[in-house]
Amino acid sequence: MLIVKKFGGSSVANRERIFNVARRCIEDYKKGNDIVVVLSAMGDTTDELLELARSINPNAPKRELDMLLTTGEQVSVSLMAMAMHEMDIPAISLNAFQVRMHSTARYGNARFKRIDTDRIFHELEERKIVIVTGFQAVNKYDDYATLGRGGSDTTAVALAAALHADKCEIYTDVDGVYTADPRIVKNARKIDEIMYDEMLELATSGAKVLHNRSVEMAKKYGVELVVRSSLTSEEGTVVKEVVKMEKMLITGVAADRNTARISAMGVADKPGIAFKIFNTLAKRNINVDIILQSVGRDGTKDISFTVSEDDLKETLQILEEKKEALTIKEVTYNTNVSKVSIVGAGMLSNPGVAAKMFESLFNSNININMISTSEIRITVLIDEKDTDKAMVAIHDGFGLND
Repeated sequence: MLIVKKFGGSSVANRERIFNVARRCIEDYKKGNDIVVVLSAMGDTTDELLELARSINPNAPKRELDMLLTTGEQVSVSLMAMAMHEMDIPAISLNAFQVRMHSTARYGNARFKRIDTDRIFHELEERKIVIVTGFQAVNKYDDYATLGRGGSDTTAVALAAALHADKCEIYTDVDGVYTADPRIVKNARKIDEIMYDEMLELATSGAKVLHNRSVEMAKKYGVELVVRSSLTSEEGTVVKEVVKMEKMLITGVAADRNTARISAMGVADKPGIAFKIFNTLAKRNINVDIILQSVGRDGTKDISFTVSEDDLKETLQILEEKKEALTIKEVTYNTNVSKVSIVGAGMLSNPGVAAKMFESLFNSNININMISTSEIRITVLIDEKDTDKAMVAIHDGFGLND
């Protein structure tokens, strides 16, 4: 059996945890399995490197940031290989160049194009545990390009798909996917099985257990994921296409504080303006989420939308540069907001889900600024200070702790 195992930064944060991960991998290796391990940078290394970069140059080129950030994973994989050798197990660490993991050119948020598997299969045939850097790839310029926050999950799924692995296990500091963040909602419940579509919506809505692109890729290539804790041996959550259990009304609640609301004020009230604004942003790879357009008055209208706070600076810069062409009179923004979402395939066949969500927020005196929906998700934009209270209220309102 070929198993891909991914371990996050907290799982390899120090010497003790590195040896803990090594033992877990060796346990499956000794059963005769082929093991490929994907690692994130140790602990808070990525944040520390970003802080160091900002102290040198607050506007550092994205290429140079990627050159810096990819060093974190190289430290993890080399130390892990050393630990396994110390335990008399043959292992080899490989970075994105050595495997040859090809990606798009965009620095800071690249996407995989293809992975060459020859080197990995050669090392597996030699009965070595192969340890691969997560979060990074190589673009057409032969430069490192990182995959964005949580990108090691995507590396693991991409490898599992390319290698036709039998299993892809994502190890983290929680023991599975919960109905809400258990650090905020104390009575949150672990989910045994969850559909790809639900997990994708939760991940996109701020649940940090899995990177949303990893779920998207798992669904596309039929890779069954298991989310487990690296610190315990408990069974985790299986992410797959079809689940056995009867669907609940909603599966989970998620929050995303990394959100900014932008308003383009006084734009011309005529066809094509909204297209021009969002097409301009799309060309710069800026993802827009909730959109609200006011009723036209005096020949103008206001268009509000949300973006990731990481994209705020660039978005404001683009809108200012194109202000005249886009007929924008004024641009305002607010970062003191967050998105709270409910997700569940059960809402497809049950009317009144939105009303119950809004009632839960009303009972806790929480005001809604904007609303967005899909077939299996409802998202509201609220004041950031109300985020935790909103999650608890909604979770209790739907009886997810029962």
